[in-house]
Amino acid sequence: MLKYILLGVIQGVTEFLPVSSSGHLVVMQKLLGINENLMAVPIVLHLGTGFSLIVFFFKDIIRLLRDIKSLSLIVVVSVITGIIGIAGKDFFESLFSSLKSVAIALIFTGIILILTKKFKHDQRQEVNFKDALALGFAQGLAIIPGISRSGITISTLLFRKLGREVSFRFSFLASLPAVFGATLLEAKKIGYVLQFNLADLAIGFLTSFLVGLLSLWVLRLFLRKDKFYYFGYYCIFIAVIIFLFVK
Repeated sequence: MLKYILLGVIQGVTEFLPVSSSGHLVVMQKLLGINENLMAVPIVLHLGTGFSLIVFFFKDIIRLLRDIKSLSLIVVVSVITGIIGIAGKDFFESLFSSLKSVAIALIFTGIILILTKKFKHDQRQEVNFKDALALGFAQGLAIIPGISRSGITISTLLFRKLGREVSFRFSFLASLPAVFGATLLEAKKIGYVLQFNLADLAIGFLTSFLVGLLSLWVLRLFLRKDKFYYFGYYCIFIAVIIFLFVK
């Protein structure tokens, strides 16, 4: 059970902080010897952080449901992400067993995050169709383990010259369909694992939910203080550690 608590903490911290939860989970599952379906365990933990998103952004979600324009933009993001995810499903799943691929993707994430250093000042405050297109492609790319979804999507919106607060909020609101959609697509795998590890996965789910709430608060703080790019150095550091010490 302690293994799953640790995985829940890792998921809760890394899902929202821009350091790639999937990349960290792949590495930790290997190190902890958790081999029963490398895809299903992360998905259950992602479900926990998905619910923390709903709680953290509850008021924003209520407002979103009354905003047809924003809803339509999120549909655009979700459709593009879904097409990429379905078309590349087998390829993406194969990467979950390759630590070298994770390390390369972490370096890519780190470079992207560091490049956001120049975008320090709030600019546009309203998301448009082109922003949604770019976000959809970025979110699709983030299916690759080692590429941080929050990192690449927030960075994409910052590169599009949107304000930090808007980038933070819209990035996560747009992720909700992808998070819960992925869970539905992998329902058979989750059901298989639950037959054997119900208590372990339940504690992992709860841990990822609670730690996820804290991580969202920390990320918002880093963005407000113009320290978002700091996470890029961490991603590159972890990638180097993987190359040097993990076989």
